[in-house]
Amino acid sequence: MPKPRPNDLIPVSEARVVLNVSRFKIAELIKRELLRSYENPLDRRVKLISRAELLALKPHRAEAT
Repeated sequence: MPKPRPNDLIPVSEARVVLNVSRFKIAELIKRELLRSYENPLDRRVKLISRAELLALKPHRAEAT
């Protein structure tokens, strides 16, 4: 059974600002499955990211730099 959609979804453009990364880097994080993306039901072109998953990734990014 698929997991339910999180309630804290934000657009990828906002996620980029939170992590302070380029659109290419956020795409790479999604491709490497470090972040899951969800389709926006109102606009299929817009991908959404869970804010909780994004914030959980943020400390790991700080350690890597």
